[in-house]
Amino acid sequence: MKGKMLEALVVPGRFQPPHKGHLSLIEQALERARRVYVVVGSAQESFTLENPLTAGERIEALEILLDEGIGDAWKERIRIYPVPDIEMNKVWVQYMRMLLPRFQGVMSGNELVLMLFEDMGLVALRPRLYRRSECSGTMIRRKAIEGGDWESCLTPGVAGFLREIGFRERLARLAGVL
Repeated sequence: MKGKMLEALVVPGRFQPPHKGHLSLIEQALERARRVYVVVGSAQESFTLENPLTAGERIEALEILLDEGIGDAWKERIRIYPVPDIEMNKVWVQYMRMLLPRFQGVMSGNELVLMLFEDMGLVALRPRLYRRSECSGTMIRRKAIEGGDWESCLTPGVAGFLREIGFRERLARLAGVL
């Protein structure tokens, strides 16, 4: 991950919920760019099994995650933007250019996102992935529904916030198991 410092990188994700893997990704982006734009994708989605949290809840949880992982310093270099889907992959990067301040590239573990940025001639950086098989939003949501340990990939503050808003109960009800 050596290279010159970029002015700004985009870090897109659904953050359903924000977890330690996301924190690792954002920290790696900060090593490569002066500013990081965290894009909360599918912002229009909520109260579904795949997207149980609202955009506002995800932003609040991200702020808690960043406070715990980076401290107040993140507020100088990171901005969080909720972005609704457009369902047109080919023009998605242009959509980001319209909605966000100027950026030079992306850091993502999603191959499609990397391809789309490369196609536009922008920097596309692959991060070192943090415990991907166990610390993914899909695994966290599945464990929450099944009654497993869904909190181990979360920071204490994010876990507390999710308990406070009834995350596990919401998922269980959406799955029809409560």
